[in-house]
Amino acid sequence: MAVKGWHTNDLSGDTMRRSFADLLEREPVILAEGAVIERLRREFTVPLHPEVANAAFIYDGEGRRALETIYRQYVAAGEAHGLPLILSTPTWRANRERLARADMAGRDVNGDNARFIAGLRDSCGSYGERIVICGLLSCQGDAYNPQGALSVEAAREFHSFQASALAAAGIDFLLASTLPSLSEATGLAQAMADTGKSYLVSFVVRPEGTLLDGNPLADAVSVIDASVSPQPLGYLVNCSHAAFFRAALCHKHNSSPLVRRRILGLLANTAAMSPEELDGSPDLVTEPPEVFAAAVAALHRDFGMKILGGCCGTDGRHIRALAKQLVGH
Repeated sequence: MAVKGWHTNDLSGDTMRRSFADLLEREPVILAEGAVIERLRREFTVPLHPEVANAAFIYDGEGRRALETIYRQYVAAGEAHGLPLILSTPTWRANRERLARADMAGRDVNGDNARFIAGLRDSCGSYGERIVICGLLSCQGDAYNPQGALSVEAAREFHSFQASALAAAGIDFLLASTLPSLSEATGLAQAMADTGKSYLVSFVVRPEGTLLDGNPLADAVSVIDASVSPQPLGYLVNCSHAAFFRAALCHKHNSSPLVRRRILGLLANTAAMSPEELDGSPDLVTEPPEVFAAAVAALHRDFGMKILGGCCGTDGRHIRALAKQLVGH
């Protein structure tokens, strides 16, 4: 297939693709996927693995079909509205420690998941040229509790295994998401930078404008930018409601040119609940797709956010509605 777009190394075999940095530079807005793990938990009969969540689904026929069903809904949303689309590998919990506890240390789980997403992209015809693949990582422990977060040095060492495995598989860029603490986020950024791949860092934030560990968002950006080389392409917020994100950006401590320049987007929840409330809720709290889409798309209009998608509570309807709103903007 003749391919134009961004460089993907060995996932496609086409070295003419341009970089993800080029994509960010030239595109006014990029659509991202919606929830995956949350949907697998509630909509499908394949249970999540207690250690690696959905990372082993690709080795099970029913699990693989469930993943493909979800991803193809997001592909359809992007294709219908002609937007570039980010799909992430199902590797949020596929770090070295968890793979060992799951008796999967001998398998290239991160690489296999990257190749699974690449195969899905290759099946999308010409629209596959508009799909970019990110290798997904997260913190070692509880993403909603900063207690016990790794130090900078420990995080760099711990996360280097997964960052290197994803980079070796030829993903377009790396994304560390749902990060509650600055120390581990800094070490994670260093591990990703060490691979030579482009990367983004994504935090969970409170409306008061802080990470869950209390560090202001502006300080987190400044610290990582000053201590990691090369710097991230930018920063995201995920697993936070659009109203929380707006409040955090508008907080007096974060109302700076640095924050407005370096924060690139939001992967939004549908529930205006704190991480603690959301994590402990037995029921899915959601909002109508049109309401979600209007609030998230307004962030592009009001703040110039370039990467917008969904997190907990979203499904194909929410991402379709968001894509429609973004094209309208």
